[in-house]
Amino acid sequence: MKRYNPLEIEEKWQQKWEKNKPYKVEIRPSVPKMFLAEMFPYPSGAGLHVGHVRNFTIVDVLTRFYEQQRLNVMRPFGYDTFGLPAENYAIKTGTAPQEVTKINIANFRKQAKRLGYAIDWDREINTSDPEYYKWTQWCFLQLFRKGLAYQKESYQWWCPVDQTVLANEQVENGHCWRCGHEVEKKKMKQWFFKITEYADELLEDIDALDWPEKIKTMQRNWIGRSVGAEIDFKVKDSAHSITVFTTRPDTIKGATFLVVAPEYSKLDYIVSDNAKEAVMKYRADALKKSEIERQENKEKTGVFTGAYAINPATKEEIPIWVADYVLAGYGTGAIMAVPYNDERDREFAEKFNLPIVETEIVDRDLYGTPKTTYRMRDWLISRQRYWGCPIPIAYDKDGNPHAIPEEQLPVMLPEIEDYKPDKTGRSALAKAKDWLKVSIPVKDSKTGEIHMEEMTRETDTLDGYACSSWYLWRYASPHDTEHAWNPEAISYWEPVDYYCGGDHAVAHLLYVRFWCKFFADEGYLPFREPIKKLLYNGYINAPDGKKMSKSKGNVIDPLDVINDGYGADTLRVYEMFIGPYDMDAAWDTRSVGGVYRFLNRCYNLCFDDDMFVLNDGDSDKNAIVRNKTIKKVTEDIHKCNFNTAVAALMEYVNELYKEGVTSDDLTALAKLLKPFAPHLASEMLEKLDSDDEWPKWDDKYLATDTVELVVQVNGKLRARITIDKQKLNDEATVIEIVKTNDKVAEYIKDGIKKTIFVKKANLVNIVV
Repeated sequence: MKRYNPLEIEEKWQQKWEKNKPYKVEIRPSVPKMFLAEMFPYPSGAGLHVGHVRNFTIVDVLTRFYEQQRLNVMRPFGYDTFGLPAENYAIKTGTAPQEVTKINIANFRKQAKRLGYAIDWDREINTSDPEYYKWTQWCFLQLFRKGLAYQKESYQWWCPVDQTVLANEQVENGHCWRCGHEVEKKKMKQWFFKITEYADELLEDIDALDWPEKIKTMQRNWIGRSVGAEIDFKVKDSAHSITVFTTRPDTIKGATFLVVAPEYSKLDYIVSDNAKEAVMKYRADALKKSEIERQENKEKTGVFTGAYAINPATKEEIPIWVADYVLAGYGTGAIMAVPYNDERDREFAEKFNLPIVETEIVDRDLYGTPKTTYRMRDWLISRQRYWGCPIPIAYDKDGNPHAIPEEQLPVMLPEIEDYKPDKTGRSALAKAKDWLKVSIPVKDSKTGEIHMEEMTRETDTLDGYACSSWYLWRYASPHDTEHAWNPEAISYWEPVDYYCGGDHAVAHLLYVRFWCKFFADEGYLPFREPIKKLLYNGYINAPDGKKMSKSKGNVIDPLDVINDGYGADTLRVYEMFIGPYDMDAAWDTRSVGGVYRFLNRCYNLCFDDDMFVLNDGDSDKNAIVRNKTIKKVTEDIHKCNFNTAVAALMEYVNELYKEGVTSDDLTALAKLLKPFAPHLASEMLEKLDSDDEWPKWDDKYLATDTVELVVQVNGKLRARITIDKQKLNDEATVIEIVKTNDKVAEYIKDGIKKTIFVKKANLVNIVV
């Protein structure tokens, strides 16, 4: 007998696929399309890990499933290559990020091919390729021209070691997520995208999304729309006033103090001289904490500013405090505290012995101006890094920003030797003196004539999320030199039918929706939501259930599993069988071996000449089991119940070993197996001289004249017995069948006191 050798089989089919390009697709207007993609990875030097394998295999199972149903299926691939890791490596070693990225991509590509993914490699994209980021810059310019890309000064997290701005999620316990150094807050002029312009539509369209409910809830909470009013409180003995936002303007008579955020813009002007030192120290300490830490801190802290405001409803003087539980980005950065009605305000008042008075409710419209606010802020997109997409802006001698003309795109990253930011915190691009100079055509405001004016380029680069906000559309025409995305290709392929990932619920997944709506408004997209169905997969954890990480030394390398002799098909099937795709699961090497044995049994059914084969055609039992399995696996994949689909295939193989196997059984098995184990299935189909078209079930084999009888002994389940449906009409026959069943006999050997037959429930209970 020929032994199952997965590595030999997989190498054979991977070479065939490499040569023949069976997954290359083009527009076929008469054929229904299916577009599937995963969140594309950052290609680190470590390569793929088993978490990637789960994510990518989900997409691959669906890709092959719909290909076998003869849809026109596009499954591209790409790499999110800009970012800090390559920049830090360049600073440390002097190696250009371009070179490191090229090596890492080659490694990722090799690994993906080893896993047998049905990828159209002609659609491969890389965000740091000038062919790609030219169009990221074009996207920026469209937003800039509409006023949705703008600059403002704001406090930002700053890492003094990495010399870069950090997003909130990149600050962990007051330290930089990358280098671990303590961060600080720094006021800087930064570029933002005005995502708040689309806040209402982003929120209102969530309900219609075919996305996991937990992701939809996270986006609703992140947008955080609040309807209320803004009310002005005059500061005593000052020309200043404090505008607060409240959702309960009707409780204004119960406002006994005001609280402003440490970053509040007017704080410097209202604080008294006596309180200034304490307030400034408190602000400095508060700015070291992330907003998440400030919100989660159960212990309320604060400092009295020494100033008072006038409550416009009661005309009473009320103290003004600064406290870090108030956030500068929510509402106006100032609140009226009504401790009688609000739990947080009550805790604060009780700690600092501030008044709590019963609130007299007034008409909501008596005070203030109606206002709707959002928890979501505009999207900070400036990064002080070399390794990012250059922002296509230049500044004139007065510091005014001008768009780089589209004909000058892409603004290429210059070759440099020193990748460290300069001493002022600007990116290393500031050191590229020749690159900084650029001539921009400018229209004279008086004569209307165009002249070239020398300007200075922007040295900030774009947040990597900008690059990933539009790549799903680039996949439709990845090498188009005239458009960011070709209109004909977009109208055929988009939007994405299935999108799979396990991260970025309120970052990337919100940003891509924002860009989609903007470019739809500009006439570039014929749809307003980019993703039809989102699959949000769980993580593969280490065997002890802890998250895998290189620092803990518990990462499972997929190539180790493959090269140990298990092969790629075993790894793929195992990751689909490990549990529901949307739940976390712990790695179990013993179960990997079990899956390998299952595939070995599939191989033997087809290639072991000693296996019993029914040469005289189907038996009724074979046909029934086969058709039930086809239906079960088909429906499970449609529902993305991959683990139960694999379980059904395992049960099917068990039945074939019991009952014997026909060529029809083997062909069905190979076709059903192909989405999960494409190499072995292809080998089987070649032996059987069969195509891979997805099998169909025949309903006539699904109707059955048998029923399952549940047998209990003293109320405990002891057996399930399949009997002829007609025999249910004769209680004596049913009881006799039960009593003589081998599984039941051992429980009733001490004698039967009573039998109870419940026909409607197909149940027999024996009392012993």
